[in-house]
Amino acid sequence: MPDKATELQDAENEYWEQDLNPNRGSGQNVGLGGPHPEKDEGLRTAYDLKPLHRRLHGYTDDELKAIPVLNPHTRLEQGATYIDLRDDNPQEFTARGFMEASGGNWFVPKSEVEYQLWNRLIGVQNPERLGEE
Repeated sequence: MPDKATELQDAENEYWEQDLNPNRGSGQNVGLGGPHPEKDEGLRTAYDLKPLHRRLHGYTDDELKAIPVLNPHTRLEQGATYIDLRDDNPQEFTARGFMEASGGNWFVPKSEVEYQLWNRLIGVQNPERLGEE
C-alpha cells in the first residue's frame, strides 16, 4: 500500500504533466497493429466498382483489377500517398493520421499500384527519366 507522500507526489506529477503537455499524444497515428486492409485479398478494385470501371474505360480488365480501392471506414496510413479516383482530375495527397475513407471516396494507395499504372491514373504521359541528361 503506497504511503501518503507517494500519493501526493503522484498527484503533483500528474498536475505538472497535464500543465506541460495539455494535448499529449495529439497528432500521433496510434491504432491497431497488424495487416493493412488495403493489402487483403478480396479487397474491392476499380474492376468491381462499376461506375469507376466505366469512368476508366481505356483500361484493360487486368489493369482495373490491379487498382485497389479502399473500403469505406478504412483508416489511411499517415504519411502514405493516395489519390481519390472520384475526382475528375485525381491529385496525389499525403494522408494524415486522422483520415479515413468514406463512402464518397475512391481512395487508391500508391504503394499498391505499379508505377506505370499510377502515372497513367494521375495523368502523367511521359515521366522524366532520372539520371538521364
